Amino acid sequence: MSGHVAGVDGCRGGWLVVSRPIDDASQAQASLKASFAEVLALSPPPKIIAVDIPIGLPDRVGAGGRPCDREARSRLGGRQSSVFAVPARGAVMCEDYSEACRVALEKSDPPKKVSKQTFHLFPKIREVDALMSPELQAHVLEVHPEVAFWALNGEVALEEPKKVKSRAYPPGLALRRRLLTSVGYAPEFLESRPFRLSDAGPDDLLDATVNSWTATHIALGGGHRFPCEPQLDSKGLRMEIWG
Repeated sequence: MSGHVAGVDGCRGGWLVVSRPIDDASQAQASLKASFAEVLALSPPPKIIAVDIPIGLPDRVGAGGRPCDREARSRLGGRQSSVFAVPARGAVMCEDYSEACRVALEKSDPPKKVSKQTFHLFPKIREVDALMSPELQAHVLEVHPEVAFWALNGEVALEEPKKVKSRAYPPGLALRRRLLTSVGYAPEFLESRPFRLSDAGPDDLLDATVNSWTATHIALGGGHRFPCEPQLDSKGLRMEIWG
């Protein structure tokens, strides 16, 4: 199949995008976009945009988050913590941490506050949610890089983390580079540092790259979707995770 796809990862500098031809991983290229609107305006338009950010927000949430969060997490062994439980929409829309915790407690069963780490993702979740529609979700899909690496690794969760104590972990990065090289990505691309470290780290590049691999599989009619029959949120968006 001809055409391009894009894998996207949120980073400190905005959105790291890895674009590639569907039929040639070795031609992958990285770019940094300041806003998700710029991602949606990529030219030529990608057949699939696979982004590591929650799409579809529940009005209320149970233990472990959305069903897609729980199903994806169940595949990841020691990497389970990489799939966080997405809070209720009302909490995500709060810009104050205390208010977000208050709303999260009201909208969860059992009641649960929001972690600071999750709260710091809220601006990007809101940015994507403001632009998303059921029509756009035909080609803009939520993915998760660790689920993608699970699929790439023969449906076995990776043993090595990519970060330890918030710092890049070289053995984990090397493992992910080897897996991506095995499916055609150029080693020099995977080892490149195209952006300032203050904008995007080496783990962001690898995550966006494996998201582009997932986008390719979706474009070709494959990929793993959790759950098989996703629920819809109040905007009509499917709550699903691809990998």
